[in-house]
Amino acid sequence: MDRRNFLKNLCVAGTTAVALPALAQTPEAGPSETEFKSVLVDTTRCIGCRSCEEACANENGLPNPGTSKDVFSEIRDTTPDQWTVVNRYDTDAGEVFVKKQCMHCNQAACASACLTPAMFKTEDGPVIWRDSKCMGCRFCMVSCPFVIPRFEYHSANPKIQKCIFCYDRLAEGQKPACVESCPVDALEFGQRREMERIAQNRVANHPTSYIDHIYGQHEVAGTGWLYLSAAPFDQIGFRTDLGSESVPALTQNFLYSVPVVFLLWPAFLNGMRYIKSNEDAVQIDMDSTPGEES
Repeated sequence: MDRRNFLKNLCVAGTTAVALPALAQTPEAGPSETEFKSVLVDTTRCIGCRSCEEACANENGLPNPGTSKDVFSEIRDTTPDQWTVVNRYDTDAGEVFVKKQCMHCNQAACASACLTPAMFKTEDGPVIWRDSKCMGCRFCMVSCPFVIPRFEYHSANPKIQKCIFCYDRLAEGQKPACVESCPVDALEFGQRREMERIAQNRVANHPTSYIDHIYGQHEVAGTGWLYLSAAPFDQIGFRTDLGSESVPALTQNFLYSVPVVFLLWPAFLNGMRYIKSNEDAVQIDMDSTPGEES
């Protein structure tokens, strides 16, 4: 390899590195004009009955969590066996019950980080996990700003488990099981734009009953689950430091720089090694050539 070929190969590597981000962003399916489905959670209406937990378990073949209120003595998190939980918080506005599950982000970080992609953002909005495509990297777990995907560490055939928005039910025109089971209409299901409108009207018409914020409307570029509350959201278990930019947008520059490093840096080092070895060989030849007599 001479210097010309070295520079040629370096350029090829650079072109490939530049192309990788475009390839990484290529969607599996074409863009959809379907509006995302959404659920509005009105925490001022929730009574902590945990019917949603039971309905979720029955729908997805999970262990029945029961409906006892003894569990409210501590804050619970979702698990591989329980995809949604209701917690109780003591706040400035009094006792508040809050349902927790996957937020189904509009620009899902878990789906963006997935290499296969097993974690997949569907056209209707639900973020689902596809067993046949998963390679077990668990990037979805570390990328989620809400720490939702759960890995079955103690299973012989481990899976990633989380709420899938009752995707099969939605495909049949039904509501999510948790929404259908709620006895006090704390959960409302529909098109995202309509859920935003309902939430905005409630805040405007009852300013003393709600804080002026719809959680999930703008956080991480928007989520499929929207929340209303009478108490500040940092008092009911929500992160309030996420900002309005999507997580994939925040991380893509770093992630796309990785291929550049792996492609260009080795090529550069090999080229320098080749040039140095040639220079050493020339020096040896010069040292070994007898000098002319004067």
